[in-house]
Amino acid sequence: MNWSKAVLVGLALVVVGLFLILPVVAVFVQGLRQGLEYYLGAITQPDAKAAVRLTLTVVAIVLPLNTLFGIAAAWAIAKHRFPGRSLLVSLVELPLSVSPVISGLVYVLLFGRQGYLGPWLEAHDLKVVFALPGIVLATAFVTIAYVARELIPLMQAQGREEEEAALTLGASGWQIFWRVTLPGIRWGLLYGVIMCNARAMGEFGAVAVVSGHIRGQTATVPLYVEMLYNEYQGVAAFAVASLLTLLALGTLLAKSLLTWRIRHEHQG
Repeated sequence: MNWSKAVLVGLALVVVGLFLILPVVAVFVQGLRQGLEYYLGAITQPDAKAAVRLTLTVVAIVLPLNTLFGIAAAWAIAKHRFPGRSLLVSLVELPLSVSPVISGLVYVLLFGRQGYLGPWLEAHDLKVVFALPGIVLATAFVTIAYVARELIPLMQAQGREEEEAALTLGASGWQIFWRVTLPGIRWGLLYGVIMCNARAMGEFGAVAVVSGHIRGQTATVPLYVEMLYNEYQGVAAFAVASLLTLLALGTLLAKSLLTWRIRHEHQG
């Protein structure tokens, strides 16, 4: 038994080393290959700063919207029975089963110059595709399910008894949510927000379709990395990519701390 455990642990460490640790190390090694000065110069270029600003702007818009939608959708699905409930569940899961590239193409079909709403948007001097609104819509679509998927099982397990008791005591809807519902789902909510944030910052496929790859304007960090790599600026590409790697490591750390906190709270 001890030998079998050792073999399994050894295989797990080899897999983690080859497919997780080694690629992460390689990103920083390649990014720093020409020295710290070049590395700092690459990540502080005006186009790199613009890509970071755009990425943070998109996340700042998408994250609150998806959080509110996730809470509302989970509450409706877990706490109520109504016609169309199964359809709502399917719609929440839909973005996870559709290729991000396809979702981006759908927005181009709707809001592009030759799309269904394109002529009306152009007549009113409104830009969706190849502009910030299109990037926000595409990112919101691919990340919309993360918060809701975390909250639905938690709210179902929570039940309605405590909320109904609070209602009979005269509590308002907001009071019930803040004092009864939220304390029981807060860790799941935070977990969903962390995962939604990580996916939003790293989204490539859908954003690549709707952004137009305009350097310094509609290029997010992942798109800017691709641009640098395609222009044979490999070291600069890895330098900028290290920013996303740091984000991934931070997300992993936050997820681990959250998991530990949840386990510690349940044991206590």
